[in-house]
Amino acid sequence: MGRRLPGERIDARELARRYGTSITPVREALQMLHQEGLVTIKPHVGYLVTQVTLKQLRDLMELREILELAAVERAASRITSQQLEELEEIYAGYKGDDDESYARYTAENRTFHCAIAQATGNQELTDVLGHLHDRLARFMVLRHAGETMQYSHARIVEALRARRADEACRAMRDELIETHEIVMERVIQEQGDYWALGGRKD
Repeated sequence: MGRRLPGERIDARELARRYGTSITPVREALQMLHQEGLVTIKPHVGYLVTQVTLKQLRDLMELREILELAAVERAASRITSQQLEELEEIYAGYKGDDDESYARYTAENRTFHCAIAQATGNQELTDVLGHLHDRLARFMVLRHAGETMQYSHARIVEALRARRADEACRAMRDELIETHEIVMERVIQEQGDYWALGGRKD
């Protein structure tokens, strides 16, 4: 569907025409997004991108920090050599500093963090963190240079390989703080008019 602003109406029939499909699979997809809280259904209006206040966004990012730190702390004592190699393979591909690369980094960043959660052996934690990443996805267009993300993730993996939970948590926290600052700054700059309406900053 491309990038859409919170509160923007989604025309299901227009999407069906654009992608050359019938209306049924489009509505099914929108229903799934509704169940995940990403789309709101308003009577006599249709589908809308769910509106999120700045407080809700901050709350989601705070929850992400809590879960990510819990995951990396537990992963330090449980991660396998194969899982460490898989993490290294993910961040080894962070090359390029254009829009296409940034979109790829965003997707691979989710894969990296969910792989750490998977290494805890706790499937419930993995599922919850994955769902949280999905809820934050529309805000998480990472514009880090590839080398910056590579260094950040290498720090985390190095600490995990050494079984140093404290260092892994420190490296994870540093990355999350930087990412959250970038996200908040970008959201306010790009969607300033939206956040200024109707008390949406609460």
